[in-house]
Amino acid sequence: MMAEFSPDFSLEQASPGPVAGVDEVGRGPWAGPVVAAAVVFPHRDFLPAVLRDGLNDSKALSAARREVLFAKLNAYTVIGMGAASVAEIDSLNILQATLRAMTRAITQLKGRLGTGPCLALVDGTHAPPLSCPVQTVTKGDSKSLSIATASIVAKVSRDRLMAELGRRYPGFGWERNAGYGTVEHREGLTRLGITPHHRRSFKPIKMLSQYEG
Repeated sequence: MMAEFSPDFSLEQASPGPVAGVDEVGRGPWAGPVVAAAVVFPHRDFLPAVLRDGLNDSKALSAARREVLFAKLNAYTVIGMGAASVAEIDSLNILQATLRAMTRAITQLKGRLGTGPCLALVDGTHAPPLSCPVQTVTKGDSKSLSIATASIVAKVSRDRLMAELGRRYPGFGWERNAGYGTVEHREGLTRLGITPHHRRSFKPIKMLSQYEG
């Protein structure tokens, strides 16, 4: 299903300097880290049509299409990545871990840019504690091209990570379900038990942990 709006650079153009789009992936899964990306387009006026027309909320694109777009982004963007581990998710809660991942993404972005962004456009309603001004944008991945791109970068990066974890921990289907609570994942938990990459603070894992204990 396509997004209700086509994202553009309207929000970015309100600032004279670099504007970072920030988004995260992985708040809902039962396993794996939460991953955030921060993306700046240094030359927004020179974005090719294949990206300007193709970038959208990562959930509205097929996995194959996300990979194609991801491969083209390095020439037109500066990207920072951040993650929060399962241990952080369990100790902090998923919201605070997500904000920490976003902060780390901006920190890496600043190192790659050589300067901080003038503004961070953050998808959603919660602002991470950043040294630059922050504007939260509800459904931002359908409004801002920078946020939509961050969504794609975070999604592709986390999916690749979960596929690798799926090879190391076969039987849960993480290479297909990215750690979400699918039937295959549930069946794997019943047969194989909890791994170090499961979020023990999440109710289904917590209940199984108490049962195993």
